[in-house]
Amino acid sequence: MSVIEGESMSMSTIERDSESDSNSNSNSNNGGAPAPDDDLLYGVIRRLWPLHRTVVRVVERELSGTGLTAGEHALLDALHAEGPRTVPQLARAMDLDRQPVQRWVNHAVELGLAVTAPNPAHRRSSLIQLTSEGAEAIRGIQTFETAQLRQRLADLPAEDLRTALHVLDRLGEEFRHLGNGSHVPPEEPDSRGNTDASRIQPSSPHPTHKGRLRE
Repeated sequence: MSVIEGESMSMSTIERDSESDSNSNSNSNNGGAPAPDDDLLYGVIRRLWPLHRTVVRVVERELSGTGLTAGEHALLDALHAEGPRTVPQLARAMDLDRQPVQRWVNHAVELGLAVTAPNPAHRRSSLIQLTSEGAEAIRGIQTFETAQLRQRLADLPAEDLRTALHVLDRLGEEFRHLGNGSHVPPEEPDSRGNTDASRIQPSSPHPTHKGRLRE
């Protein structure tokens, strides 16, 4: 056997070992389960659109008579979960344009559910915070929604719900990567000088708090 043949066989062995290690790492990353096929993956997208529209319709029906829209519901929940934020911070955390968020803030202020406050970290961008009436309103809505979900999802074990949350978080993360070209406002420090490195995670179990809501 020539040296060249020996080197060729050695390289083939290395390549096979590398491919084996790659497959092993891939299997270890997903627990050894087979990767999802195209139909399964697109089935997720196919179900998200009608689910989103249905959730918005249900929330708007629940809010009938309160003077709030589904978007303002999400705004109050974000403020309740994370505390005072500027409009740019809220827009970025909710994955929305700044203009609709500003309109929701203005209406919440008119209803006495939110107020503006000085922002020590950014004099030209006020902090938006809930009033006691706003905090009471969103707590009441969340209590009602949670009771409804508890009743309707009583047959689902907690582990299934934790898995659903994990999958939704992962989908949100990956779709944000796909939408990196969107016009999301740049990060801005809060009153403590911190920037929002992560998105607002809603405290309510209602899924309408993520994504683009109808105004």
